[in-house]
Amino acid sequence: MNIFIKPFLSLILLFTVAIGYSQTEKFTRADTLRGSITPERGWWDLNYYHLDVEIFPDTKSISGTNTVRYQVKEEHQVLQIDLQEPLKIIAARQDGQELMIRKEGAAHFIKLSKKQVPGTFEEIIISYEGQPKEAVRPPWDGGITWQKDDNGKHFIASSNQGIGSSIWWPSKDHPADEVDSMLISVTLPKDLMNISNGRLRKVEKKGKTRTYHWFVSNPINDYGVNINIGDYVHFSEKYPGEKGELDMEYYVLKNNLEKAKVQFQDARRMMEAFEHWFGPYPFYEDSYKLVEAPYLGMEHQSSVTYGNGYQNGYRGTDLSGTGWGLKFDFIIIHESGHEWFANNITYKDVADMWIHESFTNYSESLFVEYFYGKEAGQEYVRGTRTRIENKLPIIGRYSVNHKGSGDMYYKGGNILNMLRQILDDDEKWRQILRGLNREFYHQTVTTEQVENYISRESGLNLENFFNQYLRNVSIPTLEYYFSDEETLHYRWGNSINSFDMPVDIAIGTETMRISPTTQWQQTKVKKSGSLTVDPDYYVGSFRLR
Repeated sequence: MNIFIKPFLSLILLFTVAIGYSQTEKFTRADTLRGSITPERGWWDLNYYHLDVEIFPDTKSISGTNTVRYQVKEEHQVLQIDLQEPLKIIAARQDGQELMIRKEGAAHFIKLSKKQVPGTFEEIIISYEGQPKEAVRPPWDGGITWQKDDNGKHFIASSNQGIGSSIWWPSKDHPADEVDSMLISVTLPKDLMNISNGRLRKVEKKGKTRTYHWFVSNPINDYGVNINIGDYVHFSEKYPGEKGELDMEYYVLKNNLEKAKVQFQDARRMMEAFEHWFGPYPFYEDSYKLVEAPYLGMEHQSSVTYGNGYQNGYRGTDLSGTGWGLKFDFIIIHESGHEWFANNITYKDVADMWIHESFTNYSESLFVEYFYGKEAGQEYVRGTRTRIENKLPIIGRYSVNHKGSGDMYYKGGNILNMLRQILDDDEKWRQILRGLNREFYHQTVTTEQVENYISRESGLNLENFFNQYLRNVSIPTLEYYFSDEETLHYRWGNSINSFDMPVDIAIGTETMRISPTTQWQQTKVKKSGSLTVDPDYYVGSFRLR
């Protein structure tokens, strides 16, 4: 069965206009304050956070401080810190002096008294308190999840990629500037445990409370910072990885320990497959943790959260419809794949979220391929095409906290798989994937950087390819006809005017690669007949006559 676009659908696509986001779509000043490098953000570079908070489960409230250390890049006297209502900043201090704060929505503009000298390091301490927004449908609707486990113990977690870290703690809530290192101190009732990013330094006992101090030694994106609170038990293993011995730590609710010891074996398989494809796990110094959470799961750096019910697939279903998706636990594989694409390589602007989700969606098929063979992986990625909508572009609008369409997942995975097919050199493609994680190690990046790297390393001019598939919604259709038994005429239709991409076809038993543009071309063939496009290309085909 052909899984590329069928001819009758291609007829419709011939008249589809390549569209982008509406130029009349309205964005607010709040969107700009959240999504752009404002003057009050641009002059200082994050160096260190100490987030020190106490959690009050019975009242669903929080209070604490965040110490923000930064390096001054240029003279400026106003600094922007973000915190979303209903939480409130009580005070901001520098060198013991309380500072004036002007609030505009979630943005808090703090006027500094001390002259800010370029090259120096300074600190500001933010005190805050309140009841943070409760997540209604985590992780898509972010905030704090307050639940109880089967034994009546509190089960609490944060998740905030879309809504922002400032939903529960005061931060420089923009992805372009990652903090270099961070200490996370969480105080809570003594019968509970907190698991956060990095490594546990110590646990302080204070009467009826315990304070857990977790230190992150690598740069971390703000949405990756998390708390996970519950009546946890712990088990672990050592993994002989590419950079040496890696600590793999697992935290689950007591009742689920035996199930977790079986299901979490996928974490070790994940590490083996992804170190092969993407290079060394990027955070050896901070360990790898898989932590049970009261929601589906999320890619928090070195503290990946899990709530898939200890079953294979995505909540027990195969997103590819091929059967291969039931060979692994989707949440363990997908969310851990983000350690390379999201946490190691992080977008500078949420409009480029495809860098996170397209590569990580693609990682699922690479996992399948590693353990079950190349054709199995190809079947998996092709099977996900039924979920592509092609309504809006994959890339969103810049500087207004606007992400692209959900096609960044399944369409994005198919785009990357198609690049591999065009390159037609599997080892070179693997080295490109590994090279991305080496070239942009612990960095924030733009789409342009990723495009340029793949183009340079592949030796291909991919400008039109990326413009077609990332910034438009029409799917190119190979239009063709035979003028006689030995002459094939062909071109790309339903595409941008400059589109050009080689494609592998078969005519009867003859296979060949042609390089269509949007202008008619022709080539000699052995004999006219039924033409099929290699199914690993996400394109349509239509015989005109």
